[in-house]
Amino acid sequence: MNNFLTMFIIFTVMAFSSLNGAVYKGQEVFKKECVSCHPTGQTFVKEKDIDAWKELMKNKGKLLADLHLKDSEAEESWEYFQSSKYSKKSKHLMHFLVEYAKDSGNVPACN
Repeated sequence: MNNFLTMFIIFTVMAFSSLNGAVYKGQEVFKKECVSCHPTGQTFVKEKDIDAWKELMKNKGKLLADLHLKDSEAEESWEYFQSSKYSKKSKHLMHFLVEYAKDSGNVPACN
């Protein structure tokens, strides 16, 4: 019975943690989709604090997408921000941005 309870707890924790975004997946999204326009990734992510990134990433990153879609200099990114790929991966991107925000105390190793 004890092994069953242990396995149940492990399974439950793993199931719920997979529903949340993953920082490493967000870093991959950033490197693939954002670095071409924001080449100084560490500097860019550190421009905002945790609350600011969370606000921009509400509703699957709608506010961040809107900022890009209203900016004529970001025209290269419009297709991406209008895609389902962005909305599906926005939770991972949000976790990456929050993890390395200026008030987080963390520094990303973009390699």
